[in-house]
Amino acid sequence: MVMQPFGQVPAFEEGDLKLFESRATTHYIAHEYADKGTQLLLAGSNKTMAVFQLWKEVEAHQFDPPSTKLVFELRYKPHFGMTTDTAVVEEYEAKFAKVLDVYEARLAESKYLACDHFTLADLHHLPTVQYLLGSSAKKLFDSRPHVSAWVADITARPAWSKVMGMLKQ
Repeated sequence: MVMQPFGQVPAFEEGDLKLFESRATTHYIAHEYADKGTQLLLAGSNKTMAVFQLWKEVEAHQFDPPSTKLVFELRYKPHFGMTTDTAVVEEYEAKFAKVLDVYEARLAESKYLACDHFTLADLHHLPTVQYLLGSSAKKLFDSRPHVSAWVADITARPAWSKVMGMLKQ
């Protein structure tokens, strides 16, 4: 509870800095280590920054709620021997489909969400996307060509492949 006042994961500590909440932690790491690896932040005009912030907010407030509910119903419940509620799945697939329609339109204009290179706005989607790829909800990605290409691209990144390899150990 000292590191995470809500008693949850993740928690991050570096020197005297203690962070919780994954999005805040990734933002700090991207700033602190900006000179190493992929540049996950956007610098530039206020308009550029606004678009970057917009897509980070879209992930947190539009994408995450229905996708997380689907992960719970389609992946966690079966894993823990619970029964998937098909009515809930249908409801949240419909909600998630509307979100992905917006993504499809955006990704028709831009290779990635915030701009034409991978940023935190894309990275924050990876855990949930990965879970959904192993479920019947995969069809929601596959039925949208730009979303499908984006999902294939972000999940094929070497760093993400390394994370997935560590999880299999």
